[in-house]
Amino acid sequence: MTQLALTLPTAPVAVPAPAGAGPAPLVIGLDVALVLTGVAGPGWTDYVNSKTRRGEERLDYVLHQLQSFYRHADFVVIEGPSFGSALQAGHDEMAAMRWMVRVDLWKRRIPYAVCPPVSRTKFALGTSQPKDPQTGKRLVAKQAKAAVADAVAEQYGIECEGRARYDQADAYVLMAMGRAHLGHPLAALPATHTRALAGITWPERTTS
Repeated sequence: MTQLALTLPTAPVAVPAPAGAGPAPLVIGLDVALVLTGVAGPGWTDYVNSKTRRGEERLDYVLHQLQSFYRHADFVVIEGPSFGSALQAGHDEMAAMRWMVRVDLWKRRIPYAVCPPVSRTKFALGTSQPKDPQTGKRLVAKQAKAAVADAVAEQYGIECEGRARYDQADAYVLMAMGRAHLGHPLAALPATHTRALAGITWPERTTS
């Protein structure tokens, strides 16, 4: 066993709760990125802009900014990697950023889940491959992002605007997924949407 394993605490676990059981937990959604990171909680969105920072300075800055949002959270949902773009520039730095957040959550004993992008889109739109209702053609990436932002406005009354609007909308969907998993959904969605919850590996209670 390594020294790291001896000194870091064991991460806590979260389990689904019956609908409406107990007070609503504080869930935070994070769409982690190197430049614009979307952050969301119930009823609000925000973002972190690393601006001109690079390398270690950028990673450290983003992590410290995100800590101010989730330090009191009961649960966090992070968007996972898009493996279709795994060879894009900055991939190793992006992976490092996600893992820095995950290790920090682990050390703080805040349970978290990692959500695949396709599951986030499915929860928001009811499908992982949204199409234009008029042409029937599959939406390109930016169009799909806009559709998710529109869904957040329609389903939750949250209007995301500005440069980081898509990042904020994604974060809001992630947060809403965490709330739904824990038995405190923010909106009544059809099964076409909620089936996306099965695409996430949620923390489970362990037995001794």
